[in-house]
Amino acid sequence: MSKHRIYTTSFASVYPHYVTKAEKKGRTKSEVDEIVRWLTGYSQEELKEILENGTDFETFFAEAPQMNPSRDLIKGVVCGVRVEEIEEPTMREIRYLDKLIDELAKRKAMEKILRKPIEKI
Repeated sequence: MSKHRIYTTSFASVYPHYVTKAEKKGRTKSEVDEIVRWLTGYSQEELKEILENGTDFETFFAEAPQMNPSRDLIKGVVCGVRVEEIEEPTMREIRYLDKLIDELAKRKAMEKILRKPIEKI
């Protein structure tokens, strides 16, 4: 079975679509970047380099410095598929990112998107 074409697609070619989707709903590029950094552990400088050098999605996730352990809290449907039921690890990571961008576009609070625990008073 061959790999899905998204694996060889450059992250830089899809990234503007994430930003556009967010900006259409009043969110910002910096919020998109914050989500990407939260999920992958890349620094802003590393993200900038990835966007400049055409890194593909498979490499983008394979070389991520520190995938966020809280990403398994991401639940829901993207493209008609439940993200928590995707068995192939790289595709699951891609869909996690898609889900987070969807939540941003739906105007959810960043604390909820980034799965921050609610502090009890």
